[in-house]
Amino acid sequence: MSHCGFSVRGKDARRLLGTGLTAAVLVFLWGIGTALAQSALPAAVEHSGRLTAEKRAELYQQLRSQAEFLEKQAVVLKTVSKLLGPSVVHIEADVSRRPALRVGGQNRHVEENGSGVIIDLGGKSYVLTNRHVLSGASPSGIKVNLADGRRIYPRTLWEDPDTDVAVLAVSAPDLVPAAVGNSDGMEIGDFVLAVGCPFGLAHSVTFGIVSAKGRRNLELGDSGIRLQDFLQTDAAINPGNSGGPLVNLRGEVIGINTCIASNSGGNEGVAFAIPSNMFMHVVRHLVEKGRVPRSFMGVTLDADFGPAMAAELGLPRAVGARVVQITEGSPAAAAKIQEGDVILLYNKVPVENDGHLMNLVSMTPAGKTVPVVVFRDRQSVTVQVTVAERPR
Repeated sequence: MSHCGFSVRGKDARRLLGTGLTAAVLVFLWGIGTALAQSALPAAVEHSGRLTAEKRAELYQQLRSQAEFLEKQAVVLKTVSKLLGPSVVHIEADVSRRPALRVGGQNRHVEENGSGVIIDLGGKSYVLTNRHVLSGASPSGIKVNLADGRRIYPRTLWEDPDTDVAVLAVSAPDLVPAAVGNSDGMEIGDFVLAVGCPFGLAHSVTFGIVSAKGRRNLELGDSGIRLQDFLQTDAAINPGNSGGPLVNLRGEVIGINTCIASNSGGNEGVAFAIPSNMFMHVVRHLVEKGRVPRSFMGVTLDADFGPAMAAELGLPRAVGARVVQITEGSPAAAAKIQEGDVILLYNKVPVENDGHLMNLVSMTPAGKTVPVVVFRDRQSVTVQVTVAERPR
């Protein structure tokens, strides 16, 4: 069974664990406090003792009005759950072909379990999920279990190891696609729901907030996920949630749940989802071209660039990505980027760190010329870089 993808290990797990009260609990407590404030607290509940029948009736009446207040606010969550339920699938994949599962030259029969979500792309139906759920499986060894009890099999499977994205082409009557939202519009503190099949329990829904954005450089073992830009959430994510949707209050998929930070292997309030914009960028290329072309500039970046080096260079804080080497004959060399430059803006987007720059460049169409602002000799310099497709 998939442990929701991967667990963040080492220093990242220790740094990310421990979130306190979840957003759902805080909202619930706030709602109770507001509801109670709308009516005076009866004297009968201020001290212990047996309540009279009249007082019990009075308390029940007040409780009903207070519950109605909370129920009205919970309607949106119920609506989102009803809309997404038919679009979420449970995936079973025969991954016996994985090299790690071969014992004595023989394959052991092993099934991986995860989640997925149905979308419509160009009038055709596809299931989005994580690559690690399907890695080692052929289309004939993948079972897609629909919410209405039907089981279907994909016609085609595409995978992208660099982002842990997988997409299945499927066909069946009356498939219900989910709406895909704009993950760039999500902010820290926005409410989200995670839908999936944790521990094989189909169509489970949990509630939380976006806890952080742009989580990169997570230690994910030998997963091979090179391009990371995760949304972090405190919505409960557990084994089997991998590939399921993270949804906003409008019922739109804004992420695909992928991994957790955990010392136990279960939910500890820190989970990560691939943003929908990044996911769909990869999906469109896979479906249209069968692969994902990625661009490059030809620079080696300083992974240890921090406050001390930033201060030495004259920057007020550690922002951007510091260049330590230029590849000969590369787009960066042609644009006269120099070793020691700190790339602050890429195509007018502020660069947060080296991982962020890698994502921005990789998603730029090959051959496109973009403005790049570098910090050099204590001043900003703008150069024009024409990115090229990275050799396969």
